[in-house]
Amino acid sequence: MKIHNKKKYLSFLKFKRDFQKYGLEKARSYELILHWLNNRLSRNQFLVLSGILVGCTAGLAGVILKTLVHNIHYFITNKVHFEYQILFYIVFPFLGIVLTTMIVLTLFKGQDRKGIGAILYEIAQNSSIVASVKMYSQVIQSAVTVGLGGSAGLESPIAVTGAAIGSNYAQTYRLNYKERTLLLAAGATAGIASAFNAPIAGIMFAFEILLTGVVFTDFIPLVVAAVCGSLLSRILLQEDVLFRFYTREAFNYKNLPYYLILGLVTGLYARYFVIISQKVEHFIKGLQLSKMRKAMFGGAVLSLLCVLFPPLFGEGYDTVKAFTNGSTHSIIENSLFRYFEIGDWTIIIFLVLVLLLKAFATSFTIFSGGNGGNFAPSLFAGGTVGYLFALVCQHIGFTDVPVTNLVLVGMAGAMSGVMYAPLTAIFLIAESSFGYDLFIPLMIVSIISYLIAKWFSPISPELKSLADEGKIFTNKHDKNLLFALRTEDFIDKYSQTIQENASVTELFELVKNGNKNIFAIVDDTKALKGVLTLDDVRPYLFNKEMDTSQTVAQIMKAPPAIVYPENKPLEILQTFDDTGVWNLPVVNKNNDFIGFISKSSILMSYRQLLKEYSD
Repeated sequence: MKIHNKKKYLSFLKFKRDFQKYGLEKARSYELILHWLNNRLSRNQFLVLSGILVGCTAGLAGVILKTLVHNIHYFITNKVHFEYQILFYIVFPFLGIVLTTMIVLTLFKGQDRKGIGAILYEIAQNSSIVASVKMYSQVIQSAVTVGLGGSAGLESPIAVTGAAIGSNYAQTYRLNYKERTLLLAAGATAGIASAFNAPIAGIMFAFEILLTGVVFTDFIPLVVAAVCGSLLSRILLQEDVLFRFYTREAFNYKNLPYYLILGLVTGLYARYFVIISQKVEHFIKGLQLSKMRKAMFGGAVLSLLCVLFPPLFGEGYDTVKAFTNGSTHSIIENSLFRYFEIGDWTIIIFLVLVLLLKAFATSFTIFSGGNGGNFAPSLFAGGTVGYLFALVCQHIGFTDVPVTNLVLVGMAGAMSGVMYAPLTAIFLIAESSFGYDLFIPLMIVSIISYLIAKWFSPISPELKSLADEGKIFTNKHDKNLLFALRTEDFIDKYSQTIQENASVTELFELVKNGNKNIFAIVDDTKALKGVLTLDDVRPYLFNKEMDTSQTVAQIMKAPPAIVYPENKPLEILQTFDDTGVWNLPVVNKNNDFIGFISKSSILMSYRQLLKEYSD
């Protein structure tokens, strides 16, 4: 105990010395106080304090981003006037993607890694260390993209920004991996909570998406961060910026058939959405164009879509609110469909086309150079599916169709199928609509949609390639730990080698003077020719009638398998199991010998990691 207290005191003196050394101009006094508190408070107490600070900062970042986009929207819709409205939809979406790409290339040196997958990668492969630039880069990029009409959402950039804030806070105060990951998740939680003013949805997002495969017993920092983010959103954001729905019908169990069918429809649409997203991504990546030219191409496609169907402009929340407020005709006013007689079938055809093209608009926005996520697009599409389904039911002749409820639960259904996050979707809509009595239909629609998505692909297609490569965690905890190990750390680069044309006598000398039990046989270019183990050599050592004129090449054996540096530890362990040996040679692509890798070294590291993971 005395030693522990002494360490705390010495640590405090060090920070005090640094503070005095660099002076008030360079030192940040609040950091000195927090460092001191980190040494004085218990681990749980400091984590709760950290959750509050990270939650407030990430929540404020979310509020700033939402306010920026709202003000940009207000400026371009109220202050900028075009003689023809069509020019509005031609100029701004194109400008948003091109400007975002220019910002990435000039300010951020082309580093445009974005989305939730990037954060999951940092958790699994980079010890939850997120670059400090992400604390503001995502805000700038997404504000330009979505503010000028990009057909994407702000929630993913907000989550990435919050995660970066939490990670960098933890790095500043030298917290360990598990605490760093917890605060990373707390930052993302606060960001989502501030974006939707939905703290429970923020917590569910952290557990369902970010902390997949990570075991935690501490969740209080997540709760306090979510509360802080939500409170800041409620206090600072204007009512028209908030994601809020006030009109809805009471739940009636007689309407269950509507919700069952809607669950199937939203599940199938979610599958359509992710497939189109993948195809557009592959198409854009395959274009032999520079980043700027891709941005111009994607911006042109988006502008064309917005000209034809104005609801594709921006996040689309105003359109969904129009569904719930009964002002559907306002959605068509700025489109070419206004020249037709606006009846039920006109609206139905218009909305079907909007739904089909929304997946293209979002994909071109994100993959051609813009910055945004699938949160808002999935909610917009789900609300549109719900309203369209209600219109069709009414047109067929059904009465008392719960239109607003179908819009709300449709949002949850599409989001559940696109994001693979049913609990997040359920609580998000319940909190945003004060519709806690809608839990039953929300659960029905979200779970059906989620099961359909899982039936097509067990892992979100957006993350599947990263999961297959072992770059992100999944719910298979043992594999997660193995993926956290690096093959190069287990290669014995001091392995003993001998030339293939060396005599057996030279081999005996190597065995006598060495400390290895396996040897690599190589040629003059260091290419691997074979291997010999101590067990292979032992019979020759004690054979007095042995012909010592033999060369090593005459008694060597072919290795049971070859390992390459790019092989993952999980693959290597499988190879060990298949061959039944404990050591395998590692070579490069030219067959040059690098060293041996031991099964026991991998298992020992895995055991140590498991112990740390469980503490």
